[in-house]
Amino acid sequence: MTHKDLDVWKKSIDLVVLVYKICEKFPKHEKYGLISQLQRAAVSVPSNIAEGAGRNSTKEYIRFLSIAQGSLSELETQLIIADKLGYGISHQAIFVEIENINKMLYRLREALKKKLSEEVKP
Repeated sequence: MTHKDLDVWKKSIDLVVLVYKICEKFPKHEKYGLISQLQRAAVSVPSNIAEGAGRNSTKEYIRFLSIAQGSLSELETQLIIADKLGYGISHQAIFVEIENINKMLYRLREALKKKLSEEVKP
């Protein structure tokens, strides 16, 4: 099984596409500001899931999933800012999707932590 088989990775790829589509509607003056930050944070989520899965260490995999969760929180914050600035993030669907991905990342991390603790037992 690879990262491409994980539902959380697939959903985070879909989230990246959604973020890019949302950013197309932003004012042009945000190209090097909020748009860049949103796209970077969004891309970071599936990228860190993939990098963690590609490591040969459960401990490192957990660490990269934590980074993915941090990027997801960053993305959510930036979308809230964009909404407050009136950039058309008024629909809640993206926030629901972020919450779902966050829950999936949490469950995966917890499962890996359990696996790690079993690996350590004599």
